[in-house]
Amino acid sequence: MIKTTKLTKYYGKARGIVDLDLTVAQGEFFGFIGPNGAGKSTTIRTLLGLIAPTAGSAKIFGKDVTKEKEFILRNTGYLPSEALFYQGMKVKDVLKLSADLRKTDCGAEAKLLCERLQLDTARNIDDLSFGNRKKVAIVCALQHRPELLVLDEPTGGLDPLMQKEFFDILRERNNAGATILLSSHVLSEIQRNCTRAAIIRDGRIIACDSVDVLSRTRAKRITVHGRIDLEQLGGIRDRKEAKDSVSFLYSGDMGSLLRALASGQVNDLTVTEPDLDEIFLHYYETGGETV
Repeated sequence: MIKTTKLTKYYGKARGIVDLDLTVAQGEFFGFIGPNGAGKSTTIRTLLGLIAPTAGSAKIFGKDVTKEKEFILRNTGYLPSEALFYQGMKVKDVLKLSADLRKTDCGAEAKLLCERLQLDTARNIDDLSFGNRKKVAIVCALQHRPELLVLDEPTGGLDPLMQKEFFDILRERNNAGATILLSSHVLSEIQRNCTRAAIIRDGRIIACDSVDVLSRTRAKRITVHGRIDLEQLGGIRDRKEAKDSVSFLYSGDMGSLLRALASGQVNDLTVTEPDLDEIFLHYYETGGETV
C-alpha cells in the first residue's frame, strides 16, 4: 500500500527526513512513532504530495506520489494533527463540502459517525472546542470510507471516552480491509492498536518491526521495597529512588542481582516487563541497540 525508497526532504539546509525506506502492506494497522520534530508530519505530507521530496521516491496504491496525487488523495482519508476550517460555516456544511470535493454522497456515513462521536452538526465551526474540531476532521477523513487512512496525532483534544470510540471505529475499518498509518507519540496507542511500527529519530528510521518484537527486551523493571546495595551491580539504568524503595531497569547478570537481594533487606519485590515508553526511550538513547 505504501512504499518509500530513500525518501528525503530538506527545508533549505534544515533536515526534514533522510533516506526513508518504509513499506506498509495492504490491510496493516501500522504505527509511526516519534516525538515532535522527529519527522513524522514531514513524512506524511511528502507521502500525500502536499510537499515535494528533495530526493528519493514514494508510491501509494502503486502510484507515484508526485505524479498521481489526485488519485491517491481521492482514495485516502487524511487527518492532520491540526485541523483548520473556513470560518462562519456550520459543521454540516463543512462535512458536505468535504464530500462534494470528492464527488461522493457521504450523508449516511457522516450521520453515523457524528452519532458515535457525539458531534452536533448544527453548531458553527467558530464556536467549537479543539476536541470538537478534531471530531469534525475525523468525520471528514472517514466519511467516504477510504481504502487508506493516514492519521497524524489523531487523538489530541479527545477525551478518554471519545478516544476509545475513535479506536473502535478504526479497528472496525481495519477489520473490513482498510490500511491505517497511525502517527503518534502516545506509545500506548501504538501498543494497543498496531501490529507493526517504525521508530523515527532525527529524520531517520532507526527501527521497524512488529510491535511485539520492538517491545521485546532482556531488561526487566525491578522494584525493591527495603534496602539493597546496588553499587556493585552492572546493567542498571533509569534508577528511581524513594524513601523506602528503589526501582530500576536491569539487564545484567540475574545471579548477581539475586545475591544482592539476598544480602539486603527486602520487604517486597516486583519484577515486570518494561512498557513501550521505556523501550522507546532506550531506542532514542542507543539508536536501536538491544537492551
